[in-house]
Amino acid sequence: MATVTVEVPDDAFSALRRSPKEFARDMRVAAAIQWYHQRLISQGKAAAIAGLSRKDFLLALYHAHEARQFDIEEMEEVERDLQARGERLAPDLPDRSGAP
Repeated sequence: MATVTVEVPDDAFSALRRSPKEFARDMRVAAAIQWYHQRLISQGKAAAIAGLSRKDFLLALYHAHEARQFDIEEMEEVERDLQARGERLAPDLPDRSGAP
């Protein structure tokens, strides 16, 4: 894995109330969301760049109000993959499998 060094003002961490480690993680997620939003990278690549699972990246998109960037079929595909492993994307998503 490559390492990238970014210089930021000293007061950036306190202004955002983040440690340098949290700041770096947030930057990775923000960059991944931006590049995914611009359709420069796939959802899987964005998750990898963000250092998240695909499920967690989808949740990060949702929380960043970018949930509109993927369609329901794509979300259902992820849900089927998760169900195969006994997981759910989000507890409030409708279960379209027909199971109660």
